[in-house]
Formats: sequence, C-alpha cells, structure tokens
Amino acid sequence: MIDISQKQIWFVTGSQDLYGDETLRQVAENSQKIVEGFNESALLPIKIIWKPTVKSPDEITNICQEANAEKKCVGIITWMHTFSPAKMWIKGLTILNKPLCHLHTQFNAEIPWESINMDFMNLNQSAHGDREFGFMMSRMRKKRKVVVGHWQSENVQKKLGIWSRVALGWDELQHLKVARIGDNMREVAVTEGDKVAAQMRFGFSVNGFDSSDVVKHINKVSDNEIEKLLAVYEESYDLAPSLLKGGDQRDSLIDAAKIELGLRAFLDEGGFKAFTDTFENLGELKQLPGIAVQRLMADGYGFGGEGDWKTAAMVRALKVMNVGLEGGVSFMEDYTYHFTPKKSYVLGSHMLEICPNIAEGKPSCEVHPLGIGGKEAPIRLVFNTTPGDAINVSLVDMGNRFRLIVNEVEAVKPMADLPNLPVARVLWDAKPSLEIAANTWILAGGAHHTVYCQSVNTEYMEDLADIAGIELLVIDERTTIRDFKDKINANEAYYHMFQQGL
Repeated sequence: MIDISQKQIWFVTGSQDLYGDETLRQVAENSQKIVEGFNESALLPIKIIWKPTVKSPDEITNICQEANAEKKCVGIITWMHTFSPAKMWIKGLTILNKPLCHLHTQFNAEIPWESINMDFMNLNQSAHGDREFGFMMSRMRKKRKVVVGHWQSENVQKKLGIWSRVALGWDELQHLKVARIGDNMREVAVTEGDKVAAQMRFGFSVNGFDSSDVVKHINKVSDNEIEKLLAVYEESYDLAPSLLKGGDQRDSLIDAAKIELGLRAFLDEGGFKAFTDTFENLGELKQLPGIAVQRLMADGYGFGGEGDWKTAAMVRALKVMNVGLEGGVSFMEDYTYHFTPKKSYVLGSHMLEICPNIAEGKPSCEVHPLGIGGKEAPIRLVFNTTPGDAINVSLVDMGNRFRLIVNEVEAVKPMADLPNLPVARVLWDAKPSLEIAANTWILAGGAHHTVYCQSVNTEYMEDLADIAGIELLVIDERTTIRDFKDKINANEAYYHMFQQGL
C-alpha cells in the first residue's frame, strides 16, 4: 500500500571555484563517501543521491530547479565542505520548493594534530562555511532542519532518518486525495475547516461524495470475493462464535466484508489514500463501516471519523513516515478519564475505528449494537494496545492559520480486562500529567480526534511544522500552564505580524 522504494533525497555539497582542481576533486570524493555511508546505514529509510559539487550561482539554481521538477526527489541535504559564499545561493533557495536539511558536519571526525597544515584547513572549512550558509537561510527566513555532528555518528544518522521520513510524509501530502463520504457531523466545530486553505498550505485535496457512490461498488462485489475475504477474517482474528459459519450473526460479517470490498474499490478507483465517513450519512449502508475502516488503516489509508478530513490526511502522512518502523499509527479519540489521587489516565478509543496495527496480540472480531446512527450492529475488531511511549497529534484550523498540537503520552496496561467494552482501546498517561495536559490541550484548541503514533515522535512533528510553515505547540514533561499560555499569546502576535508582512 505504501511504496517508498523509488523516492530519493539529494545530497548537494557547496564550494567555490577559488580552491582549484585538486581541492575540488577531494571535495567531490569526500561527499561521495559520505553518501555511500548513508546508503549503507539502516537508519536512513530511502536512497541518498549524490550530486556534483555546486560552485556558482547558476549551478546552484540549476540543481534547485532540477530537484523541484524531479518527482522522485522528496528533499535536499546540503553541506558546505569548504567556504561557499552564500550570495550564490539566493536565487536557488528562493525557488526551491522541496524540504531542506542543512547538515553541519566535516569529513574527518578528529583533528590530525601531528599532520594538520593549511592544505587540510583549506579543504575542511565547514566550521565556517556552514555558518555562512546558515546566515543566508536565516536572512531569507528559510525554514529548514539543521543537523550537527559527524556524519558517521548514530545520532546524526537518526536525525537525518527522521527528517527523511518527514520529507516522505510531506511529499505524500502534496498529491494526497481525501474522500469525504458524507458531510461533517452536524454542529461539530473542530472537524470543520477551510479546505481551500489546507490545499494551499499542505497540497492535499478534499472532496465530498455520497454514500451511494460507495454502495455502487458494494453492489458489484462477487460471492467469490466475499468468500476470500471471510477466509482472511477467520485466519487473522478470533471470531466471536456467532460470526463463525452457521452462527446466527454470520450475515453481519458478510455485510461487513461487502462494505470493505466496495469501499476499497471506491477508494482505489478514485486514487484516494485517505477518507472520512459519518454515521449521520450512511444512506443504504447496512452498518457503519467498522472492520472495513480498521483494515484499510492497517494497509496505510488515512481515516477520520465524522467527516474529520484534517485528521484523515494526517493519519495518512504519518503512516507514510512510519513505514518500516516498529509500532503503528491510528485514528484516535480522547474518550473518558480515570481520575485517582495519585495518577490520572485517559482511555482513548472510538466507536469502531482504531487501527489494528497498534494492537497487542490477536484482535477479536465481534459484533455489537452501536447505539447511534440507526443502523444494524456493526462488525469491529476489539483489542488493547501495546504499552509504551507515544504521541497524540491534532491539526486544527484556527481561522488565520493552522496549528499542530502534540502531546507526549505513555500507554499502559488497563487496570482490568474491560469485558463489557466492545471497542479497541488504549489507556495512556498524558505528560506531564492529565491535569496539565488536558488544560493546555484545551487552551490550544486541540481536537477530540487525534493521530496516535507509537514510533513517530515529537521531533518528526517539529520537522513537519517547519516544512509546512505552521504553528507547533508541544505538551511534554516540561510543560507548565503559565508558560504554555505565554507561548500561545506570543504566537498570536508573531503570526499576526507575519501575515501583515511586518
């Protein structure tokens, strides 16, 4: 479902003609060896492509134009091996529309104390060459990631890997199509927003469809397709006795399989990689899609409930970033609290649609009444979630800008078996505490829908906010309510002046 095998990051080394052929030859050789080292590392998810050293304004402009035009290229890593006068970079940086990472490194790790001479110094000038380059980008207000350290260090390669994954997610957003099946849940505020502004800012498009557009595909599903999918259900999940062959609710499982097959066909035909639905616009659907949505998310599709297209797009983007990592990404909702004198927790869940990629153990496939929407009892996968560190992410439209909110959490085992709760769920400890996290989340205007991520962490979201040019608010162990209020107030002033061009 998510194929990143053809994607590339370009590695561009800066210098200038003054150094002469021998030095420039060494610059090229060293930068090639760095690229070879990156491509041998398991910490970088996609291929790094070496590009010839750029030494003039025209060469820099040309490489930036080529990067813009190359669909495989999702971003550029730059490094100034020697001094590269930064006025040469103005035109290229002005037109560059791909994510940029500035690697501040040098080829050698240590100073060769006994043999160091001026030839060595002339060749290895990144200590001040990168500062010149950094000034120019700051002068131009160019958002970028800066990574400092020796290129062979694990920490540097981890940071480059994170940024590369975010560049993949940003690339996905540039051409993502989100299908909104039915409208927004009536009278709900936070799931609304300016879809035109979102397309201008992030690239993804959002368009509406009726449930009848899906039903057309459901009606074309063959008995053979249904039987094959039912066999997958039986192998992959622990089916409730009533859903087994001969069970009194087997027809409900058949209806769920039809919905999954029809929904997949609809999404595939339209090239949609993210979608929403809502129980208020089900039309002829016999049940609200439960297992269908869960399995589609497990295959990489983005999803948002009740017409929440912003969360649907974010789920897809973070699933692309997460490819190959342990842990999953899911649509999520803060559902109910567990207050105690010592520690308070959040029970996250949704009516049906939690991705089984975050499940601990084999999910149970069950059917239960929904109690909302007026349709037949839907099929869903029920499970607890693997304990461990995670983040909750919310993208909201503040009217004059988009705001990305992140809360760092730790998932824990539920205190009981929850035998009567027929939904997938996760219990988490919100950092720094539920009281502060919920307070600051509400002050920030965070949504009740989130993207729950087990491997993608806060650093990814910092990089994404920089690439997108949007506001970021982080709630973590260091957060205090007073400082958080000050940050919100300062951001209001900053973004007002930014929009006024001040």
